[in-house]
Amino acid sequence: MEKLLTRKDFLVQCGMLGAIAVLSPLVGKAHTLPDKKVKVGVIGCGSVSNMYLPHLSKCPYVEIVSCCDIVPERAKNQAEKYKIAKYYTHIDQQLAGVPFDLLVNLTDMQEHGRLNKQALLAGRHIWSEKPLANTYKEGKELVELAKKKKVRIWGAPAVVNSPQFAFMAKAIQDGKLGKVSAAHAHYGHLGPTWSAFFYEKGGGSLPDLGVYNLATLTGLLGPAKSVIAMTSIVTPLRKTDNKGEVKVEAEDNAMVIMEHDNGVLSHVQCGFNYFDPYGHEGKGQEKPSITIYGTHGNMHLIGYDWAPAGVDMATWENEKTVRFVPEAGNYVWEQGASVISESLATAQEPLITVEHALHVLEVIEAARTSQSTGKRIKLQSSFSYPLIK
Repeated sequence: MEKLLTRKDFLVQCGMLGAIAVLSPLVGKAHTLPDKKVKVGVIGCGSVSNMYLPHLSKCPYVEIVSCCDIVPERAKNQAEKYKIAKYYTHIDQQLAGVPFDLLVNLTDMQEHGRLNKQALLAGRHIWSEKPLANTYKEGKELVELAKKKKVRIWGAPAVVNSPQFAFMAKAIQDGKLGKVSAAHAHYGHLGPTWSAFFYEKGGGSLPDLGVYNLATLTGLLGPAKSVIAMTSIVTPLRKTDNKGEVKVEAEDNAMVIMEHDNGVLSHVQCGFNYFDPYGHEGKGQEKPSITIYGTHGNMHLIGYDWAPAGVDMATWENEKTVRFVPEAGNYVWEQGASVISESLATAQEPLITVEHALHVLEVIEAARTSQSTGKRIKLQSSFSYPLIK
């Protein structure tokens, strides 16, 4: 009979300790400080920086040397709060200022492609919040530019780093579910109010919310071969803190079906019109948000993939549902830049890859194209699968 596994026991049994060594400071192991820290410049000092900066400031592989924001007070306040020596109000100033190795891009999503390109041209590595760019074409160009400049670029989200993702990936690979046939994922709330960019062209629920589920499902089931989708705008006007009432130009409601190899189909729904008693933060969410079905079993990710609370699994061998990996350990959604900093410092490859982020970007673009054309869209991109071997 299957029994509840502790996170440590699971990792040992699955042979995962070596695979996630790159996350060592994030899984509770004792470490000496590295001889050389990665010098980090953060651009974008808004709401997301309130999560990233505390995590980066505690990472033994990081020295935050500068921050930047087009709103001077935000840059100044974060510099003072986190004891960052230099702050700037324009990326040109930041790139010409105190030297740094890695740019952490936390700006409005519409600005990611432009700013990432500028930093790559200046020879900086990049960790970018999602999405990597505004179009798949722009994303491909960034990846090629990074190779040309002999630097690296990575994109959020970091969902593949959670122990729950590792458990689900290993269960699928070990045949615990038999032949996998279908999966469903959902994520939504009533929409952000603090900035209008979520609703403007280039924003939307897919790159803000659906991106997590798309990264998780493609990470677990492999790259998508084709996409068919419907998107819509349910609430045409939104009240925002920075621009008042704005007209919604990007989807706030989406349904996406992906075709993977071996006949596997998966479905993602996301939107800004979902009443959720757990709110935007999702605290206390104990219901499944991702479900995977196979011929010999099924699995359910409890909580959201960016804040998981366990995996429920039932199989032929044990028909009674058992909760596995009930804790996230030290995994948090904002750890991506810290993980990448450790990777740069230790020369160990992370589970996160830019090819995966680029593939998810193409899925998002394909979903919108499917809506506008009414057609099923074939995809060009791929990534090395499985992520956890």
